[in-house]
Amino acid sequence: QLQASGGGLVQVGGSLRLSCAASGRSFSDFPMGWFRLAPGKEREFVATTTWIESNKYQANYADSVKGRFIISRDNRNTVSLQMRNLQPEDTAVYYCAASSSSGSANDSRDYNYWGQGTQVTVSS
Repeated sequence: QLQASGGGLVQVGGSLRLSCAASGRSFSDFPMGWFRLAPGKEREFVATTTWIESNKYQANYADSVKGRFIISRDNRNTVSLQMRNLQPEDTAVYYCAASSSSGSANDSRDYNYWGQGTQVTVSS
């Protein structure tokens, strides 16, 4: 089970932090991250973490959020997304996701655990 928190309403240029905690099993060696779904669009990759070794993880970002968003794997079962300089196009429902296999980091089809989604709205 994945439980996401954070999100809300923010003005253009503002910041928000999303957090996601997994329970029920360990995802220490597997990807965890964030995808988003905006009205009229398909679900898209935002940022994910993939296991390298020990407690080290690689961060992967969509081009649209590079330099503005920072993903962190706080521990084996918790992932956070610090979002800065938010823009109206970032408005979406953000979903935390985790995988029980080492598939593609950026393909939502490789993730089989999903949180409930949290709304992020950026007003201009």
